[in-house]
Amino acid sequence: MTARGDRSAGTARAQRDTYTPQTLLEVAVEVFNERGYDGTSMEHLSRAAGISKSSIYHHVRSKEELLRRAVSHALDGLAAVLDEPGARQGRAIDRLEYVTRRTTAVLMRRLPYVTLLLRVRGNTDTERWALARRREFDQRVAALLRQAAAEGDLRPEVDVRLAARLLFGMINSVAEWYRPQGEQDDPVDEAVVEAVVSTAFAGLRLHR
Repeated sequence: MTARGDRSAGTARAQRDTYTPQTLLEVAVEVFNERGYDGTSMEHLSRAAGISKSSIYHHVRSKEELLRRAVSHALDGLAAVLDEPGARQGRAIDRLEYVTRRTTAVLMRRLPYVTLLLRVRGNTDTERWALARRREFDQRVAALLRQAAAEGDLRPEVDVRLAARLLFGMINSVAEWYRPQGEQDDPVDEAVVEAVVSTAFAGLRLHR
């Protein structure tokens, strides 16, 4: 190999070594959100990352593996909320308010990943798996609404099934417009969180 070839090979190795599975995943999520998962090829990912396709395969087996890792990051964050003490203790209405607050915060912290999750349509095994996990989360939150109604803490005119859809719609809509301002250690905007909670529960909670 010539000296020039040595330099080129060394540069390629150095460039590959600057990428980790996590940084590659971050690039992939950005491209998936821009182009859509179906509209993204390994060539698109290669160009966006500035590395060869073979370097990508050094980290993952396929484009779908990147998708699974991405939506898992979103789903794991949401599922963890339901296991926190505030989601498991007390009256259902208070637990529901806690889950709403924490879910909105998780959405902000994992915004690109949750955005991608909300856009999957079930066209691959991974997407169908993600939708099933997302339905499980939604069902557990809806169960809190039903329990709050049974405990007499919802306004009597509230339709529980409609309320569940509206609550999920309000939280999920944050992904469409919320953008953190500048570089922040924690991208959660507490004012937005409180606005979601106060708006939702002003219409849900029975005030005695």
